Amino acid sequence: MSIAKETIEYLRQQSLMITTAESCTAGEIVMLLSEVPGSGKLIECGYVVYSPQAKQRLLHVSPATMETFNLTSVEVASEMAIGALRDSTANVAVATTGILGPDDMDGIKAGTVCFAWAFQFDQRHFLFSTQQWFPGSRSEVQTRASEFALQQLPDFHRRALRGEGGWRQ
Repeated sequence: MSIAKETIEYLRQQSLMITTAESCTAGEIVMLLSEVPGSGKLIECGYVVYSPQAKQRLLHVSPATMETFNLTSVEVASEMAIGALRDSTANVAVATTGILGPDDMDGIKAGTVCFAWAFQFDQRHFLFSTQQWFPGSRSEVQTRASEFALQQLPDFHRRALRGEGGWRQ
């Protein structure tokens, strides 16, 4: 079973609806999910935001966060995930931002991707983030990062159900 199919099944079993906020993965996460029959009932929307201005305008990422931590940071990914849930009917968001390469940028190694997963349920909010490095070409990094984001979702959701990763709005 593909990771997208497993994720859709998990979303269905847990009554979750997803939105994505993607920069370096350029919509690949939501595309993978949308290839699974019946996924339309579990996908609310997908944002593809490359520029700092789009991150700020559409997802309410703070310019100060982008300046302080860099676009490729777990802090920016976290604000992207929170922003995706802000005006959404979804209860889970996945966000990605990173450097695909081939060249390093601002001292950050090509293949570095920052992720965030945000959940909202029972009037509570939960947030998890991490940074990973993936070898390969631009398209290989996009695919590996997209699959990683989906693979990690169930574990972070279970942690949220246990009360870990809380945040205040």
